[in-house]
Amino acid sequence: MSKTICLCCIISILLTPLHAAELAGTPGPVGTQTGAKLVHRLEITKPGVYENYRVDAQGAGGNIVKITADDVTLRNCEIFNGTGNGVGVFGTRVVIENCRIHHLLNGTFEKQTDAHGITGRWGDVTIRNCDISHITGDCIQFDPDRRSRGSLTIEMCRLWTGALAEDAPGFKAGQSPGENAFDSKTPPDGERCKLIIRQCYLHGWNQPSQISTRAALNLKEHIDAVISHCVFDDNEVAIRARGPGGRGDARVRVEDCAVYRTQAALRAEDKIQDLKILRMAYGPDVKTREERHGGKELPGYENNGAHDAPPLESLIVKTQP
Repeated sequence: MSKTICLCCIISILLTPLHAAELAGTPGPVGTQTGAKLVHRLEITKPGVYENYRVDAQGAGGNIVKITADDVTLRNCEIFNGTGNGVGVFGTRVVIENCRIHHLLNGTFEKQTDAHGITGRWGDVTIRNCDISHITGDCIQFDPDRRSRGSLTIEMCRLWTGALAEDAPGFKAGQSPGENAFDSKTPPDGERCKLIIRQCYLHGWNQPSQISTRAALNLKEHIDAVISHCVFDDNEVAIRARGPGGRGDARVRVEDCAVYRTQAALRAEDKIQDLKILRMAYGPDVKTREERHGGKELPGYENNGAHDAPPLESLIVKTQP
């Protein structure tokens, strides 16, 4: 009896840190620290670490923080109050971590105009422990020009939107700006762009909105994507995955994710090939687990291990100050 109890204790101890490591959201503080430097635009042209900037764009457009150098880390920054992109990445081996990016509002609610949180060229780019919200484009979009190839890793981030707390130029309090948490754009052929999204909390991408179909993840064109240990809540569509078309087709693998309060957990389009949905957890307020548009046949499709989701709070990190 004592040996059995001891064995159970050992197993519990071993599993506890593993479970904690898989929680979704931002595990550490985001934004600036004491003594932050206030600027209105930041252009990074040399390798190095750039940290603790409070970038108030004062309504300006363009790339508010523009990275044209390789081997750059942007850390502990707040970027806000613009009509353009929060960060434009045009170098490789770039890390963006512990940043808060918000209120980048372009156009009007009725006439959607892009302003992304982070955008730029595919390369060796990592976005980690960032909180991005209230943009009129996508929290993250790579590559709007469809000219680059490479890899992008997004991990332990909170990518969200919701009702504006107060009026802003072109917007009224209560309106929810933005298109998607993530949107992929690539060259149509050649080597696929590699996308990893893991341990992210994506929520609020619901109607009414600025576009007709709103998804947390809009996975399309010539990518090879692995989505794991992410939590989706309060979205119209959690994962929108698109098949063959004039701009290529996505290869998507989803592992160990959970979906809550969503109209459609998966929207599979245009006969997407080799789509894998593994061990997906569904909350009680998911209206439809799967929709198919543009063709019912999905060559190579697998959907295994579906199960009921635990309480939402058990899968997300408590918000850090």
